[in-house]
Amino acid sequence: MILSKRERLIITVTLIVLALLGLDFYVVTPLLDRLAAIETQKQVLLDKMERGTALLANKRRIGPKWQEMTASGLKRGPAEAESQILHAVQNWSRQAGLKLSSLKPERLPEKKNLQEISFQAGGTGSMSAVSRFLWCIETAKVPIRVKDLQLGARKEGTDDLTLQLRLSTLYQAVQPPAPAAEGAAAKKTGGSE
Repeated sequence: MILSKRERLIITVTLIVLALLGLDFYVVTPLLDRLAAIETQKQVLLDKMERGTALLANKRRIGPKWQEMTASGLKRGPAEAESQILHAVQNWSRQAGLKLSSLKPERLPEKKNLQEISFQAGGTGSMSAVSRFLWCIETAKVPIRVKDLQLGARKEGTDDLTLQLRLSTLYQAVQPPAPAAEGAAAKKTGGSE
């Protein structure tokens, strides 16, 4: 069977088009899809790296403050933290000349490693006593935060104010030893006897 020049041209063009379609389907399209996936993954990794770099920079900036706070104030149990804040608030009120009428702790339900205790405090005094008291809280080295504050006049036109505060502090929850660690410790002491 002898093909004419025109038929050979049609067959050649058809084979070239089929080869190009096959090349596109099996090589070019998967390669472009893979490149797009790699570009998306690269952007995700760059975002993670940027967040990690920012976190490290933040750690360098906040690390000394955290060390100071844990060394001078962050306690390891609720009783220690509660006692620390009760004594500190009483001292600050005495220094400021604010008469405390109430100071009551309220333990919140445990959440994680850092726990929070709230305190309700109320007192009376002059504007300067209230401002000195609030300044003591603001500049304290212990971890304390004013969550709510209400200030009112006892009598109109006088410098006799009432102050109602809701304060909170943090403490590190004491982690009980793991049961596996206790068993290993018991075996260790039992073997040495």
